[in-house]
Formats: sequence, structure tokens, C-alpha cells
Amino acid sequence: MTNRILCVDDEPNILHAFARQLRKFEIVTALGPEVGLRTMAEQGPFAVVVSDLRMPQMSGVQFLSKVKALSPDTVRIMLTGQGDLSAAAEAVNQGNVFRFLLKPCPTEVLSAALDAGLEQYRLVNVERSLLEETLRRSVEVMAEILSLANREAFGQANRLQRYVRHISATLALPEQWQYEVAALLSQIGSIAVPPDLLEKLNLGQPLNPEERKVYGSRWQVAHDLLVKIPRLEVVARIVQGLGTAPPAAGSPADPSVLGSRMLRLAIALDELVMDGAPLAAAIAKLKLNKAHDPVMVAALETMAEGDGEIEICSIRIAKLRVGMVLHSDVHSRSGVLLLGKGQEITPSVIARLRGFAASASGVAEPLTVAVRRAVPIDIAPGD
Repeated sequence: MTNRILCVDDEPNILHAFARQLRKFEIVTALGPEVGLRTMAEQGPFAVVVSDLRMPQMSGVQFLSKVKALSPDTVRIMLTGQGDLSAAAEAVNQGNVFRFLLKPCPTEVLSAALDAGLEQYRLVNVERSLLEETLRRSVEVMAEILSLANREAFGQANRLQRYVRHISATLALPEQWQYEVAALLSQIGSIAVPPDLLEKLNLGQPLNPEERKVYGSRWQVAHDLLVKIPRLEVVARIVQGLGTAPPAAGSPADPSVLGSRMLRLAIALDELVMDGAPLAAAIAKLKLNKAHDPVMVAALETMAEGDGEIEICSIRIAKLRVGMVLHSDVHSRSGVLLLGKGQEITPSVIARLRGFAASASGVAEPLTVAVRRAVPIDIAPGD
């Protein structure tokens, strides 16, 4: 976390005074607002920015508004010789200024304001780190609950996440984490589906109208769970959108609509692949379906281009590596399904498999995995 402070003024003498009087701080100076913005872009982030109000090219209010857009967490302080209340109000309202100080400002007053600004910056970042950690843990817990309640749904969720990750990364979408989390938690609503209904689905048996209604409600159940977690509001709407009619092609592509389209495509691809279609053939079939976004389908095609580099291997748990993908279901020695086909091997999956292997029921080995030839595989003869 940075403690650097950027001081911006159009008078060199004032900047020299800053550097001389505030030696206990890590001060960087910039002559004028344009140089200040360039310094922000090239040397940022800064914990605090101190700006003069009256400057050529742009006012301090305009400058601090741009600082806010570039670095929302940076604490902004206005320092000016113009002691009118209207300037102060404009600075506070438009630039979200933390302090408004008048020239000439005693060194001890400015120093105290900078100390307060650094503390404010620290508190904001501590709060964000805590929120992000809480969010990450919440997602992990919900995924773990899904893995315990419905391993088939958990396996599908992992496959969907892999498809969605590839699409969003290929298209360079902003906030890609939201689409990945939506895919991973998209099946969380299945915990409310009765076990006998899930059994019918797994056996490929048809559902009656009432059962279809119950099964279809899982998207709303997932939404109602996810929307209670801060910062997952968009994720909740993405999953909820799976239970409604697809929007028209011309609908605004806000993140929730975009995410629902992406997840529908991933689900359609997963169904084809799980029915035995090779990835390239499945994507080619989706390409003919006008209901899917052609740009997203094209992004998936780049995933299939590397499909020829995949090698299918039999491997023991001790030899598993992150990035491999289960090519077949994993069962206990007594035949109980532990993990579903298509699940990507992650550190948590390896830990879970080792836990199963150490239990009384054990794991039926070797496992069958798909791995890119570029990934080194250390398999001894007989493994």
C-alpha cells in the first residue's frame, strides 16, 4: 500500500516549499494539472493528491474530478488562496474533496491534513481487502456446499466456468470475475431440488409439468441466495436471467444480460459435449443456432483450435497437476460418484481427492484426465 503524496500547483516556488517543509512525507510534485495527470498515469497510484484551485488549462476542481476517475481511492485535498465558500462547495461536490485548506496554510495544519489523508487511504484499502476476502470466502463456501449437495451440478458448474472464462478473456470483457463466479454458482439453486427429481434427471427420465416447474425455479432460488451477498448483485441477475426468455438480439448488452447470454451458450455447449460430441463439432453446431451470440461462439472456436493438443492419460492422484481436466467421472472404490467428468483440476480439487483417498471408501484409481501436451506429466511406468 502506497504512502506517496502528489502535490500539484502552477507555481514552482510553492512546489519547492512543499518538498522542503514536508520532508517527513514521500512527496512527488507536478507543475500544473496536465503534468499532474501524466504523473498519476505514469507513477501512480498515490495515496493523497494536493491541488491548487486556480490553475491555467483546468481548475483544481476539474483536475481533482479527473483524479477521482483515474484513481477513486486516492484522497483529494484542495489548497487555495481563494477563500470563497462557493469554490469550496464546488470542490467538495464535484471533486469529492477530503479537505479544503486556505493559503497561506501553516505547515503543521497541512501536515495534519496529510496525516489524516494517509489514514483515510489506509482505511479505505483495508476495508476493500476485507470485503474482497469475505467475498472470496463466501464464493468458496457456496461452491463447497454445492459440491457436497450435488456433485453432478458441481461438476457442470466447473465446466461452465471454464467455458465462460475463455469467452470473457478472449473478448477482453471488463469485470471478468463476475461472469466466472456466475458460472461457478449458477447451479447453487439445485440444492432446493428434491433428490428424487434429480435422480430422474440423471437417469434421463422425463419430468411431468409440476416437476419441470420445480426444476425451473432453481434459477430464482440461486438469485435469492446470491443477491444477499454484497457485490454479487450482477452475478445474481445473470443467473436469474437463465430462467427468463432470452432478450432480443438488439437488447442493451449490460453485464447481467451479457452474462446470461454467455452462460446460456456455455450450458448449450456443455450439454453437447457431455452427450459425446467433440468440442469442435459441438461449437460448429452452436454456430448454426441463431439464438446464440455469434461473437461469443467465435470466441469459443479459439478454444477448439487447441483441442488437437489434448492428450488423454491414466494417472494416479499423486501425479495430478493443476490445469488437467477429468476426462471421466471419479468414483469411490464402492462405486459412489465423487467428482464429475469435465472438472478442472485445481489445488482444492487435488486436496479433496486426497481426502477421499485417505478415507475408508477410497478412490478408484487410476483417473482419466485430459491434459495439454505442453503441460509436463510425470507418469512412471505402470501408473
